[in-house]
This record gives sequence, C-alpha cells and structure tokens, in this order.
Amino acid sequence: MKLIKQSLPLLLAVVLAGCITAPAGPAGPQGATGDTGATGNTGNTGNTGNTGNTGRAGSTGATGGTGATGDTGATGYTGATGDAGATGNTGATGNTGATGNTGNTGNTGAKGNTGAKGSSPSTVVIVPAQ
Repeated sequence: MKLIKQSLPLLLAVVLAGCITAPAGPAGPQGATGDTGATGNTGNTGNTGNTGNTGRAGSTGATGGTGATGDTGATGYTGATGDAGATGNTGATGNTGATGNTGNTGNTGAKGNTGAKGSSPSTVVIVPAQ
C-alpha cells in the first residue's frame, strides 16, 4: 500500500498533464509519394464452347384418303297431263233496234202580198204565217 500512496502524486500529475495542452508547433514537410506498383498481366480469354447440333426435322404425316361419293337418287316419273276442256259456245248476236220515224216537215208559211206600188215612201206590212 505504501507503493500506491507514493505513486498517487505521479498518477495525478499524468492525468492533469493530459488536460493541459500546449499549442501545436508548425507542420513538418510532407514526405515523398511512393512509387506506383507495376500493373499485373491480363488473364487469358477463356475458350468459347462448341455450338450444339440442330435436331433432325420430323416427317410429315400421311394425307388421309378422300371419302367415296354417294350415288344420285333415281328421277321420279312425270304425272299424266290432263285433257283440255271443251270450248264454250259463242252467244247469239242481239237484234238491232228499229229505226225511229222521221218527224213531219212543217209547212212553209204563206207568201205575203206585195204592197201596191204607190208613191214613195211606201210602207211594207209583213203578215205572219198562220
């Protein structure tokens, strides 16, 4: 324990020294950049695989046969033709109506007398027919 008591002031001095810092000095010169390493070799390109074979084409199926054509049915008989009907009689021609009588011709009126020849001016009298 005696050792701990003696080292305590030293430990306290170290802790306090960490809290108190002095300003940093100027930066030192920058170091030289190292050389770039050599580029490695590019690997070889792998081989391309072989192309597979194309399969064989299948065979075409057989074409089916055509069915037989059916027979044509028999043609039916034509019915008998009927007799032509009798021709009707022509009707009698009607009589012509009687011609009417012509009316009597009227009598011509009597001729008037000529006036007596007198001196001018004379009057002419017309007598109607009776």
